[in-house]
Amino acid sequence: MGLDGKRILLVDDDNDILTSMQAAFEPTGATIELARDGSTAVEMIEKNLPQLVVLDMMLPKRSGFLVMEQINAKMPAKNRPRVIMITGNQGARHKAYAQSLGVAEYMTKPVKMDKIISTAEKLIGAAAPPAPGA
Repeated sequence: MGLDGKRILLVDDDNDILTSMQAAFEPTGATIELARDGSTAVEMIEKNLPQLVVLDMMLPKRSGFLVMEQINAKMPAKNRPRVIMITGNQGARHKAYAQSLGVAEYMTKPVKMDKIISTAEKLIGAAAPPAPGA
């Protein structure tokens, strides 16, 4: 598949969602890592340099927005992962802010797992365009 050998970090504080995403990504051949809060997500992104982060907006310790702000402040653009933000919030302001922080895709819950996988393949799959600033 197009995600073979890619490193993907899944971040959500809801265990059911995290388990569902992990199960959906496992057949893709990607290396999957999990984080349940924003602070852990930032540490893992800096240490492991995933190509993609599927990031919940509402997280304990540090929101998805704060995770993005930290990554943007600490990492050069060429090293930053592509980000799919998932949220229960329907507001256009949140979407605009997420995009201003560099979120590649913004999806509102409930999100179908096959949509997350196809978006991941589009963003970082074998034939994906390079990230902006790369």
